[in-house]
Amino acid sequence: MEISPLENLLSGIDSPNDLRKLHVYQLEQLAAEIREFIIDKCSANPGHFGASLGAVEIAVALHYVFNTPYDKLIWDVGHQAYAHKILTGRKNAFDSNRKLNGLSGFPKMEESEYDAFGVGHASTSISAGLGFAVSARMNGENRQTVAVIGDGSLTGGMAFEGLNNAGWENADMLVILNDNNIAIDPSVGALKKYLTHITSSSKYNKLKKNIWNILGEGSSIRWLLRHLGNVIKSAVVYESNFFESLGFRYFGPIDGHDVRTLTTMLTRLKTIRGPKLLHVVTQKGKGYEPAERNQTEWHAPGKFDRKTGKIRTTALDFSKPARYQDVFGETIIELAEQNPRITGITPAMATGCSLNRMMHRIPERTFDVGIAEAHAVTFAAGLAVAGWLPFCNIYSSFLQRAYDSVIHDVALQKLNMVLCIDRGGLVGEDGATHHGVFDLAYLRLVPNLIIAAPMNEIELRNMMYTAQLDNAGTFSIRYPRGVGAVPDWKRDFGKITVGKGRILHEGTDVAILSIGHPGNIVAQAIRAVEEKGISVMHCDMRFLKPIDEELLARAGRFKRVITVEDGTVTGGLGSAVAEFFAANNCNAQLTRLGVPDRFIQHGTIDELQSLCGFDVNGIVRTVVSGQ
Repeated sequence: MEISPLENLLSGIDSPNDLRKLHVYQLEQLAAEIREFIIDKCSANPGHFGASLGAVEIAVALHYVFNTPYDKLIWDVGHQAYAHKILTGRKNAFDSNRKLNGLSGFPKMEESEYDAFGVGHASTSISAGLGFAVSARMNGENRQTVAVIGDGSLTGGMAFEGLNNAGWENADMLVILNDNNIAIDPSVGALKKYLTHITSSSKYNKLKKNIWNILGEGSSIRWLLRHLGNVIKSAVVYESNFFESLGFRYFGPIDGHDVRTLTTMLTRLKTIRGPKLLHVVTQKGKGYEPAERNQTEWHAPGKFDRKTGKIRTTALDFSKPARYQDVFGETIIELAEQNPRITGITPAMATGCSLNRMMHRIPERTFDVGIAEAHAVTFAAGLAVAGWLPFCNIYSSFLQRAYDSVIHDVALQKLNMVLCIDRGGLVGEDGATHHGVFDLAYLRLVPNLIIAAPMNEIELRNMMYTAQLDNAGTFSIRYPRGVGAVPDWKRDFGKITVGKGRILHEGTDVAILSIGHPGNIVAQAIRAVEEKGISVMHCDMRFLKPIDEELLARAGRFKRVITVEDGTVTGGLGSAVAEFFAANNCNAQLTRLGVPDRFIQHGTIDELQSLCGFDVNGIVRTVVSGQ
């Protein structure tokens, strides 16, 4: 829908108070303008595109009906909240979205009073919303609470826990299920099948349509049937309503792109007390045909030409390094074809981690378990006990949600399986909720784990090869988002000795110990340092646990030692070296470079590495200054 400048409504909307001055018949036009705004801005400044296009009418209707920010609105999977941000005073700052010192790509409490709860991970909205609802009850406040959950988030165990508790508490809250049948990849699981069954029941929908056509709007029989709708649905669909069984009153499904129907329904639901769930059916990428047609690719497409729909990606250049996740995706297929015990598991990140390639090649041994990280790890543990060799691929920041499973279900039982930890380190524009900077520290505490980090693609392949050899134990391999360092990475496999690092550069003045991809940054810095007459020994540690104590002892004989890691300096490589030096009376001056003890904002990876002080200039500065 093209909007002429003379008709523009969005230009006059700086807050929900402005929105509520509009007539309900104007909301459809406003939604169209917001959708055009998102398309225009995201074409030049990339972000999470498809999910926010699909939730435009939901955001408009919610802020039109509810008294935000007094009424609390919590967004699950915060990347569907762009329209919410545009309506709540951040329209003029939207060009800074996901940029250093700019708007966050997710709801963030310190950014706006309208962001009732910060969110980057999935399945949290119902639990947080229940907290607000119970607080309002205890304080005697007539405050409404709405949780919007979508993009596959209802597959997460925490969402079920929240539903169960909210129904038991009889909490006065509304859950909006934004049902678009997809997260990044299509949703999976029995719940997805159930929701599809509800929305596609031809018997129920035909009966409902016929009744509504026969009866008038003011008919008391029609009113009665509206309130008996769930009973009718259960009888026709031959299933009890899952949400009703948990104590929620269920309404829907309704068209999530019909903004007038949404506002009418939400206005009525405001008067109904207790836990309620409104089932809203939407289309991810709504209003932009390329995004509707290929929802996975347009989840976060990068820059694109809005007129042609062509994503501005550079052609593959096999003379340049590949992305680590692509190397993983190709390598696991090679290994799985050689080793029939290998299985692949991911919690809803098949395309992101490139396990989708194995899904196409060996589908019977590849599993997407939905947004359920703890389940993914324990499911892998069960397979391991049964004699399979699982490669469980989880983003670093999401693995935090499975920490208990790693400890109790895997490490304690000394299981033979592989944790492939994607997006280790700073990830860039997604910011603090997605940076994978804690895994080296929190895994180092756990007995019976091998912790490895490759410096390049060849090392990643060889670590994966080593991990699948007999009795390798519980092997974790963490690698970063983005490209590696070696173009010709597809070489024959070679076994790596567990717990042994390597000296990449000999020197006499300073020893630098690095782990993982930052070793490539160190190598660049050494070339600049040597021009200043400083001789540096560079050790690629490869393993944080078990750590190469022979290399540490050799480094300890230097006057100065610097550690470099793409993780927290608290608890990671630097801490391990400090502990060794203290236990062995090494008097070297130790400087630890990495992520400082604070949450790091969003920006490009280069900007954030510079901010943390372990980019090339930061390393050179540390070596030269002697501090």
